[in-house]
Amino acid sequence: MPYLIEVSWAEAVPNLLICLREGLEAGLVVTILLAAAHKVSSPGRPVSTAPVWLGLLGAVSLAGSFAAVLTYSTSVLSSSGQQAVGGVLSVLAVGLVTAMVFWMRRTGASLSRQLRGEVARAAAIGAGALAITAFLAVGREGLETTLFVWTAVKASGATAAPLLGAVLGLIVAVAVCWLLYRQAVRLNLGVFFNRTALVLIVIAAGVLSYGLGDLQDANILPGAHWVAFDLTAHLDPNSWWVSIITGVTELSPKMTVLQVVAWAVYLVVVIPLFVRAGGGAPAPAAAEPAAAARPDWWERVAGPRPRLVAGVLVLVPVLAAGLAIALLPSGSAGSVQAVSITDSACAPEWSSGHTGSQTFAVHNTTAKAGEIYLLDGAGGVAGEIETIGPATTAQLTATLNSGAYTVRCLMSGKPAASSRTVQVTGGAATAPAAVTPVSTDDLTPPNNAYQTYAAAALTRVAAATAAVGRDLRARNIAAAQANWLTAQQEWERVGASYNSFGDAGTAVDGLPGGLPGGVADPGFTGLHRLEYGLWHGQSPDQLAPIADQLGADLATVQKKLSDTDLAGDPSNLPIRAHEILEDALRDHFSGMDDEGSGAAYPLTQADVEVTATVLDQLGPLLDQRAPTLRATLRTRLDALHDALLATRDGGRWRAPGQTPAAARQAVTAALGAALEALARVPRLLEVPLAH
Repeated sequence: MPYLIEVSWAEAVPNLLICLREGLEAGLVVTILLAAAHKVSSPGRPVSTAPVWLGLLGAVSLAGSFAAVLTYSTSVLSSSGQQAVGGVLSVLAVGLVTAMVFWMRRTGASLSRQLRGEVARAAAIGAGALAITAFLAVGREGLETTLFVWTAVKASGATAAPLLGAVLGLIVAVAVCWLLYRQAVRLNLGVFFNRTALVLIVIAAGVLSYGLGDLQDANILPGAHWVAFDLTAHLDPNSWWVSIITGVTELSPKMTVLQVVAWAVYLVVVIPLFVRAGGGAPAPAAAEPAAAARPDWWERVAGPRPRLVAGVLVLVPVLAAGLAIALLPSGSAGSVQAVSITDSACAPEWSSGHTGSQTFAVHNTTAKAGEIYLLDGAGGVAGEIETIGPATTAQLTATLNSGAYTVRCLMSGKPAASSRTVQVTGGAATAPAAVTPVSTDDLTPPNNAYQTYAAAALTRVAAATAAVGRDLRARNIAAAQANWLTAQQEWERVGASYNSFGDAGTAVDGLPGGLPGGVADPGFTGLHRLEYGLWHGQSPDQLAPIADQLGADLATVQKKLSDTDLAGDPSNLPIRAHEILEDALRDHFSGMDDEGSGAAYPLTQADVEVTATVLDQLGPLLDQRAPTLRATLRTRLDALHDALLATRDGGRWRAPGQTPAAARQAVTAALGAALEALARVPRLLEVPLAH
């Protein structure tokens, strides 16, 4: 129970802060409007404050209607559709909140004067105009708050904590505004808004990162498998301190490169701009236009009919939201089955089902994260939730055929549990074939085959490196360059293992980036150190000892091959089937690992060959789950192979900068198509948590 309380408070903080800030802004707007209405009143022409309250009611109606449309519209979408919409709205929410922070920074000092002028102009027209002024002034805050709260709730996995934080924030904001209005408290609002803005910027960076991750999961943005770091093997996601950090910042222990870069760039750009913003003097208030200058239609509509205006402000958002919801498809309405995960049971509420699309609202009541699978009678995966957090509700949507199905719960640190077997009946459905999950035992034979392949490749790397040493002693630089390329290509063919060797692998293939002395640093060794020397005119006497050291480092790597994480964990092999070419795109095509040879294309060609080898070793497992996938992969790899060969000039490899633009574009397009197809491999051959 203490753990769940800590998690809830952590996940409540972002919404508590945004609703406290936005509630204070909206509350201050209302307070200023009420005070201004009293101020512009005169014995001959009293100004009622009722229109201000009616405008506030209309703004609340607008925000509530917007929330209803957001919630219902995403509930009828597929899983990927929900991720796409959620990602887009998360990015939009970050943009709006960022604009709000800068707007308050710049105009906070003159806000009261601006609003008083608007009230005076509205009062000159009539009570209806005053209601519209209140509606517009508060409605913007309401829409921003609704969107940010909705995205934060989605990022937190639909727990009750974000909503609780939002409610608490609004309650505190209302109380503070009432006390300010009664002058019972004194609060330096400028200091409050500026300091909370910095915290809000950090939270917004996390929401931006989460939203981009959603867009990657929906295959709208690339790089879903280009992982910057994965700390899940080293950190317990159920620990209180990890939960607090992720709850407050919206960051996760596993993030892609795009997410990390976006998070860092957002903070690096926005925080300095925010610190510098607001330094100038506020612009002087514009002169109030005379009432007679306003159009006659505005006065006729907004002036003498405050009740009509207020009714329109309240009812139109509700009617518009109802119409939008009515026009949306109703696929999930009434068909959502609520089930729970407890410490002792998995989906005990599920007792019947029907063919066609079915959605489960899975509520995790435990203090553990885990994975949820919907399995058919043959053990195939018809639907899944990859990760469900503690005290979280998530949806699982699947299309079911007639037959037996079981929900299986694999919670961290707990034995696997299953629901009862439910017989699904009904008319014929067009459900896709269920994917049979793989086990570590299934992946062990192909992984062993790859280890044998990698060992042979390392032997060839060592032989080519020895040849480089002999060439250098013979002072034959051209031969040394040719043998260096052979050695580097063979190292690429160890592609599914090379990130697993730790410091030994860095000694063989490390880059100078981050070293104090750069390319001249003594810690810069290995193949790329030889590359730099061979293409930058360094003497054979200077390079020969480096080749000798490389031979010794390769011997260490050969001894470590059987100890790598790949050898110990075969489940990594399907991931590497995609990562080899993804790393080629990152390292070779960007020039990041080029120390002078311009060998991006021949090295990528070696990556294509090792990828094809890994796919052949995984072939039987892939064919069972996606019979046509290997043919597609072979076609796309062949197209990439041909595009790479077309960059050569008379059999000689050219550097990308020396290659015609059409040939470069053909390689990039072929690589993108291959990566798109390869992204299915890790998903099809993912080992469930229990294995």
